[in-house]
Amino acid sequence: MKTNQIASYRLNAQQLVRPSFTKAGEVVEWLGAVQAQDFLGSLWSVGQRLKKAVEADVEEAIANKTMVRTWPMRGTLHFVAPKDVRWMLKHLTPRVFARMAGILRKDGIDDNVISKSRKLWIKALAGGKQLTRDELYGELERGKISTAGTRGLHILTCVAQEGMICFGPRRGKQHTLVLLDEWLPSYPVITKDEALGELAIRYFTSHGPATAGDFMWWAGLTKADAMKGIFSAGHALTEEVINKKSYLLSPDAEPSGRVRGVAYLLPTYDEFGIAYKDRSAIIDREDYKKVGGFYTSGIMIDGRAVGVWRRTLNKDTVLIETRAFNAFDKEQRNSIEAAAIRYAGFIGKKPAIHYE
Repeated sequence: MKTNQIASYRLNAQQLVRPSFTKAGEVVEWLGAVQAQDFLGSLWSVGQRLKKAVEADVEEAIANKTMVRTWPMRGTLHFVAPKDVRWMLKHLTPRVFARMAGILRKDGIDDNVISKSRKLWIKALAGGKQLTRDELYGELERGKISTAGTRGLHILTCVAQEGMICFGPRRGKQHTLVLLDEWLPSYPVITKDEALGELAIRYFTSHGPATAGDFMWWAGLTKADAMKGIFSAGHALTEEVINKKSYLLSPDAEPSGRVRGVAYLLPTYDEFGIAYKDRSAIIDREDYKKVGGFYTSGIMIDGRAVGVWRRTLNKDTVLIETRAFNAFDKEQRNSIEAAAIRYAGFIGKKPAIHYE
């Protein structure tokens, strides 16, 4: 395999080319986790990896409990499969808690505050209740626990990462939270060694070719734990040395094939970009600087970033504004317009495209 083939293999592995799944939960389980702090963007991340879907179909998976939104790794919101939630929280959040220690001390959040918050929220949510973040903050304030500044969010993320709460369905446009043990059945919690092996297999099968460093970044692991997971995966993974660098992928992996020229409008934090520490396979160094050193909503053609985009929602239309790293040619514009039609159809609007 050559360096310029990496993106092609990833397009296929990530289900962006010839998707094989029909349900949102299947996509999430395949990818292991889908970063989801940009909620509407994450619905599109999942949706364009399905054979056919509209936005409501993907969001319905949350209400149906076939995918769950919580903070399982890196201190960041993700969609994960219900059976994976508890073991991911148990084995991946300790490093996050360690990194948060100084922030919590600065906010005056100690074990006593977390314990009291936990009790207040268990009482408020018991019996299947679904409360918004502000409503939960109100429970804390009535219990004489301040949520000023970032205190409320930090208390909430701590309690979620302990496995007590997770997000439920939206109430109108407001997200609600629920008690995890009431919301989901009791699934087995695998050991840490089993978890590391499972993570390695899931990640490299769905994201490969990728390096050990990419895996460490994605799962928030130490180098020792990442290598332990790779070793545990054994023959489930194969190695390719590309430009003197080791990459891992599934033995069954294939390049994307005849999809040249197809454009993808990827949302911010899409797994095709955010899941790799080294993004040189999909974006040139100079172009990376143009987006502020941060992987924003990318326009991808042939697995490479050729520009960025943003959306503005109107009553019946969605305005898609694009900015090219270099001028788009006619063929690229045609491909981008086809991608815009796909996206607009997903959210139930008509597309309007503006080229900067």
